[in-house]
Amino acid sequence: MYRHLDAQRISETVERLCRRIEERFPGSGLSRVCRELLDVAHRHEVQIKRLMRPNWLARIGAALTILILVAVVIGVGISLRISIRVDRITDLLQGLDAAVNEIILLSLALFFLVSLEGRFKRRAALLALHQLRSIAHVIDMHQLTKDPDAESSQFATPSSPTRLLTPVELARYLDYCSELLALVSKLAALHAQHLRDPVVLNAVNDVEELAAGLSQKIWQKIIVLGAKNPSTKLAPP
Repeated sequence: MYRHLDAQRISETVERLCRRIEERFPGSGLSRVCRELLDVAHRHEVQIKRLMRPNWLARIGAALTILILVAVVIGVGISLRISIRVDRITDLLQGLDAAVNEIILLSLALFFLVSLEGRFKRRAALLALHQLRSIAHVIDMHQLTKDPDAESSQFATPSSPTRLLTPVELARYLDYCSELLALVSKLAALHAQHLRDPVVLNAVNDVEELAAGLSQKIWQKIIVLGAKNPSTKLAPP
């Protein structure tokens, strides 16, 4: 029960976080990003269930195609009159080379058909992981201009970003960004949990490393903010 991630529970956690963000920062861009992540989480929940089920259409299609190939090979072998008499060693070598080439081509065709279902699932998983990677960068954009150094406002220019958040609000805003990135990582891990495809596993690791790296930058800001404003440590979540 506690050895696997539950897609439904992750969606519930994202929804709860959305309500928290909307209650503290109503109408903010971060709340809309969270709602977008919630929509992605719901779609991932459906997709994970689909990936866990066998793709019978692909399996039946591959099995029928394999049967047809085998039947064609057997039919051609029966209809041909092959002479086993060899006059020269070069004829023997040419015959062996042709037979090996045909076996290799047939093996590649069979491997392609057998792996068809896995490649369909890989493609769907990679598209979902690409969405999560994009959302992680969007979350990072929302915290990019949130400077924890209040003294920097003394050197602001007309093009500097407007700083309306108090230290307590800024700490909570940055913490919400970190939580969103953690949930992005958990949604990515769902695919590694149910697929053993090495390409998918590498893509999941990339998303997790991206989310962890961005979250680390955010926590550096939170630490600086806490050092300059000890009262921010008392802010409720």
